[in-house]
Amino acid sequence: MALAITDATFEEVVLKSTQPVMVDFWAAWCGPCRMVGPIIDELSNEYAGKVVIGKVDVDANQEFAAKYGVRNIPTVLVFHNGEVVGKQVGVAPKQTYADSLDALL
Repeated sequence: MALAITDATFEEVVLKSTQPVMVDFWAAWCGPCRMVGPIIDELSNEYAGKVVIGKVDVDANQEFAAKYGVRNIPTVLVFHNGEVVGKQVGVAPKQTYADSLDALL
């Protein structure tokens, strides 16, 4: 299961991580987000210990969504050493997300 990330924990969990981090920006009312959610959860199990994978509910946590220009959801950002190194807007196949992680490992 992916980690729930909030505005309060984003800096510590994402920006200061020594591992690559994948963050899914989503909302409960978003239909496409409900398609991406299970993929993100699967990846969090498959990459456990190698990559931090989490989700940010943009309705409750808007600070970092705004900072990184997330205007459409789902948006998945990949961070490495505190910097955005990958971005996927909209629904994509699981392999697309896995490839972006594999490139950092």
